Amino acid sequence: MCLLPAPSMVRSLPLVADKRLDINIGNKFTMSKQKLLDRVRSEIRLRHFSLRTEQAYLLWTRRYVIFHNKTHPEHLGPQHVRSFLTHLAVRRNVAASTQNQALNAIVFLYRHVLKKDAGQFTGFVRAKPGRQLPVILSRNEVERILSNLNGQYKLMAGLIYGSGMRLMECIRLRIKDIDFKYRTITVRDGKGNKDRVTMLPQRFVPELQLHLRKNKVLHQQDLLEGAGSVYMPYALERKYPGASREWVWQYVFPASHLSRDPRSDAVRRHHISESILQKNIRRAVRKSRIAKPASCHTLRHSFATHLLESGYDIRTVQELLGHSDVRTTMIYTHVLKQGANAVRSPADLPRLNPLLSQV
Repeated sequence: MCLLPAPSMVRSLPLVADKRLDINIGNKFTMSKQKLLDRVRSEIRLRHFSLRTEQAYLLWTRRYVIFHNKTHPEHLGPQHVRSFLTHLAVRRNVAASTQNQALNAIVFLYRHVLKKDAGQFTGFVRAKPGRQLPVILSRNEVERILSNLNGQYKLMAGLIYGSGMRLMECIRLRIKDIDFKYRTITVRDGKGNKDRVTMLPQRFVPELQLHLRKNKVLHQQDLLEGAGSVYMPYALERKYPGASREWVWQYVFPASHLSRDPRSDAVRRHHISESILQKNIRRAVRKSRIAKPASCHTLRHSFATHLLESGYDIRTVQELLGHSDVRTTMIYTHVLKQGANAVRSPADLPRLNPLLSQV
């Protein structure tokens, strides 16, 4: 069984390379290793995989090579792949999704870089996948979290909860994708490289408009200083020269400073780092004294659950979330079936009349 690489699976792997991998090795292998990683990088970019997928696949390639004593993958076969994957499950105790991600990276390495048959991998120990229900916040808990956020972080959390966007979908939102007249947000290149339209919550419209007016002043200042460009996907910068400096293409939540693009080396104003919002939401959860492991994605889960509680059709919720299969959306119906919405506890049933119980 040969598995295809799934770039959308990049979830559980840390994107910073392990420092233990930065070790001195022989000059001969250093050259071949560098060439190998460059070839992997080129094949990934040829297929327009995301930067996170590129980082993850490169990291797994390094870990795979170092696990086998820095032997070049050309000299490794299916049995070496099986031993590495078994090591991840048995010794490292990784999650099933992490092990699958490693397998996808290795299959990509053999199939598209080394141009070799990846072989069969049916004999390795698989990490046991679990069925986990999402963490859901009540409406009151959401309001408590929002009350402990300030500025653009409160706005971003409100948009995630009010529209069901994912974290990176909110972070990468551009000016042109907000329609105040029809109160819609167009999500571009979402998970699975799909576009969709979701709602713009009226509650946050005034705050969002004020936020954009402030950002426009910042963009005009960048233009006066000879900057003001933004990253453009694919070849749009060549197709539409000058579009990268236009206001409509700018990010809704720009970074506070200019940065260098890791691929093109161009200096631009990128979007805000997702880790900043994550840290602020974690801090707000602690201040709210909510005894749940809530995160940015919890707000998206709560969006879907609260819509279903309000009586909206599951197909509508599926489209708003961008799920390909309604079965993915149905996990929220399992949450709704818990507690008082389904079976009543025998401890909560009406008690019998003491006189009747003696009969």
